[in-house]
Amino acid sequence: MSVLDRLPVTSPTTVRRLAVANLVAQVGIMVTGVTVRVTGSGLGCPGWPECFPGSMVPVSHADVAPLHQWVEFGNRMLTFVLVVIAALVLLAALGTRPRRRRLTLLAAVMPAGIVAQAVIGGITVLTDLAWGGVSLHFMVSAVLVWLSAGLVRAAGEGDGPALPLVPGAIRGLVAVSSGVLAALLVAGTLVTAAGPHAGDSATPRLGLGVEATAQLHAELLFGYLGLLVGLGFALHAVGAPAAVVRRFRVLLVVVLSQGALGGIQYAIGVPEVLVVLHVLGAGLVTAAAAALWFATVERSTAAVATRDAEPALAGP
Repeated sequence: MSVLDRLPVTSPTTVRRLAVANLVAQVGIMVTGVTVRVTGSGLGCPGWPECFPGSMVPVSHADVAPLHQWVEFGNRMLTFVLVVIAALVLLAALGTRPRRRRLTLLAAVMPAGIVAQAVIGGITVLTDLAWGGVSLHFMVSAVLVWLSAGLVRAAGEGDGPALPLVPGAIRGLVAVSSGVLAALLVAGTLVTAAGPHAGDSATPRLGLGVEATAQLHAELLFGYLGLLVGLGFALHAVGAPAAVVRRFRVLLVVVLSQGALGGIQYAIGVPEVLVVLHVLGAGLVTAAAAALWFATVERSTAAVATRDAEPALAGP
């Protein structure tokens, strides 16, 4: 018997709860990250991995305000909370019986992604918050949110073949809209790079300007909304399953809310609170879009235990 086989058997309910906690934490770290930026605390801890040379924690420093130090340090500490949750998710996935390859792979991506984010974050700090590093940091978080939504879905599925719940053309439309969403998120990082919230007052901004980048962002949003409208009619035409339609409606509501928030934010001069809410909205849109994508297929759950206290049973 291998070491992994000695792990306690994990119930499906436990796996799902941990997967949901991981998704919430991934969206949460995006919110704390933007809080660091809008408060000008990006260099509150100017070193990495130490906060200051010779100290892992904030210390009195004439050139760095205590508030900035503790905001940045708090964001770093939340990363460790994320690590603990990701580790628990991976252990829970390894403890399922029978062990599911897809679930385990998605769970393993979480700690690996957090390590990658720590490296990118360290490089971003050491390069004085260069906008390229900040943008990459955000986009990796968006990818992790997407995969976290897939992990939640996988917690209730088996490893059987993916059986489509909608026609291939509709799944293709969902894929195209997801690609446009990715471009929309990238454009959003460019607006941020050109805008006033750099994380530090001395950080250079992207020379394209806020007006040009915001226009690109808005055009991609309208394109994305157009695809969603078409998708909604298509789902109705083919009589898509109720679960798929429900996820589509959630996505549409979140996108419309996010678009309205972005317009208000731009019109009144991007106040800090609305910037934070907009990043939260970006995380929710990503999670909702991922939930829709993963809901368009189902995988056999015959190999998945159906009772929390019992191992999986052989046979049909």
